[in-house]
Amino acid sequence: MAREIFKKIIDLVLRAAELARSVGIPNLLQPGLVKEMIIADILGHELISTKRDADARDPKDSSIKYEYLSCKEGGSGQFDRMFKEPQEKRRESIARITRNRKVYFAVFYAAIQTKAKIIYEIDPLAVVAETNRQLDRSRNAISHVGFSEDWVSDNGKVVYKDGSYK
Repeated sequence: MAREIFKKIIDLVLRAAELARSVGIPNLLQPGLVKEMIIADILGHELISTKRDADARDPKDSSIKYEYLSCKEGGSGQFDRMFKEPQEKRRESIARITRNRKVYFAVFYAAIQTKAKIIYEIDPLAVVAETNRQLDRSRNAISHVGFSEDWVSDNGKVVYKDGSYK
């Protein structure tokens, strides 16, 4: 029974990957991409599927970019591979945040991790301040910088709530 279900899942994923390629997305299974698609759809943004760019842009003005962080309930979102040093690499890491008009943080239900529970909008300068604080405290040259839902709720504003979320 499970084997037949797995075969159906594989078939659906392969068909979805084919659809993704037809619109210029070569790797549907790139980490985080499907959740970024879900967030962009909810917020009415245009997805940017390339790995080294922002996650989305304004559909009316492509110079306006957005970054997405996400987690499941009780988790934290993070920027991976942020450099504390050397200084030039740190500036490049911070530019991953400052290139964006807004940063969005989506919390997905733990039981249904493809369904967004709540999305917050955060000013990039608040994210930069917290990133610098964490990098300054880090003992490593390269770190993951994490943001809890508590931090986000204190520093952002809710722009989306699932209808069943209270």
